[in-house]
Amino acid sequence: MKRIQIIIAFLLITWQAKSQNMLTMQEIQSAIETNHPALKMLDAEANSLNEAAKGAYSWMPTDLGAGVFLLPYNPAQWLDQNGTPGRGMFMISAQQMFPNRKKQHSEYDYMRAKSSIAHQKKEVVVNDLIYIARKNLYEWIVIEKKWKVLEENKRLLQFMMQSTEIRYKNGLGKISAYYKSQAALANVENMMLVLKNEIAEKKIAINTVMNRSRDEDFLIDTNIVWFDFDQSMFDSNSLMNRKSEIKVIDRAIQVNNLARSAELAKLKPEFGIKYDHMTRWTGRPMQFSLMGMMRLPLLGKSTLMNEANASSLLLENEALENQQQVYINEVEGFARSSLVELELKKNQMKLYEEQIIPALRRNFQTMQLGYEQNTEDLFQLFDSWEALNMTQIDYFDQLQKGLQMQAELMKILEIKQND
Repeated sequence: MKRIQIIIAFLLITWQAKSQNMLTMQEIQSAIETNHPALKMLDAEANSLNEAAKGAYSWMPTDLGAGVFLLPYNPAQWLDQNGTPGRGMFMISAQQMFPNRKKQHSEYDYMRAKSSIAHQKKEVVVNDLIYIARKNLYEWIVIEKKWKVLEENKRLLQFMMQSTEIRYKNGLGKISAYYKSQAALANVENMMLVLKNEIAEKKIAINTVMNRSRDEDFLIDTNIVWFDFDQSMFDSNSLMNRKSEIKVIDRAIQVNNLARSAELAKLKPEFGIKYDHMTRWTGRPMQFSLMGMMRLPLLGKSTLMNEANASSLLLENEALENQQQVYINEVEGFARSSLVELELKKNQMKLYEEQIIPALRRNFQTMQLGYEQNTEDLFQLFDSWEALNMTQIDYFDQLQKGLQMQAELMKILEIKQND
């Protein structure tokens, strides 16, 4: 019967593990790029601008008119009288301006280029969302590692308490050590409650950026992969090519150049035609008028607005170029200082992993062996455990800071994958 219960429990655990999908960073990124509404919004904005660009090739509507022409105020003179021809005509008029083809091309290119800014902004948003996901994923990994240590601490403290109870009953130990272990155990259980709540928060945050149900359950890979940053990545030229924010500004400069071309194209002349058809009241020969027309926005004050807009766009581009340089200087300085600090954290963690924690663990194991052989008391054992525990917690704090720096550097360099 007991064997059957063990098998059933094992099958339940296996089924539960399989029912929880393990997500990788690459899968999270794919879900973000596919499902997040902010990206769909930018796609819709770009498509809207592309559709609007088609209107650049529209023509001005044809002007139609109908009415009388050269008609006297005296109605008696409208019809023939005593051999005198009647005066006045009925006229139908049509007028059409033909758009300047170069002007249309310039307007179309400008409006199409505006959609490229929306597309480039997508990369900025994707990078921000991936950073949020990676940051929460890294924090979750550290929490899982803390949880394992706390579970081990919980077992050790329970062992201390049970051992103290037995020794106290046999007159071999002090009850005060029992209460000290009891308080430490309660503190460990409290920390585990906090960590459990933090895991739920990280899960909600990651589900949110993937735009799926906030309570959908999943597992993560707790293996830590440190990215090997190359110094050449932090060069200003490399950052200019990597940063989406810089590319957005580049696109804005290009759009301004096209907008300026469109403004200057408005100064080009446009041609049109006007046709008038006239019919006399008395059936006499019909007449017509055919005229060519030209709009000349080259003279006088009709060009002031276009010239002012063109000059304004030049100055705006100058401001954008300076903005680029300021941004790159700030980003390069922050990235290089973060890399130096990350290397420091890695070296500190290496000392923790290879020297400090192993030495404190051996000290605790020695104390534990002495306690079991009645050569050490519980207070000494508890102090050695407390030193090991505090050092491990400090190590995890350093680990979290290091991973946070890596996430920030990957955001700055727009590195989307660890591999």
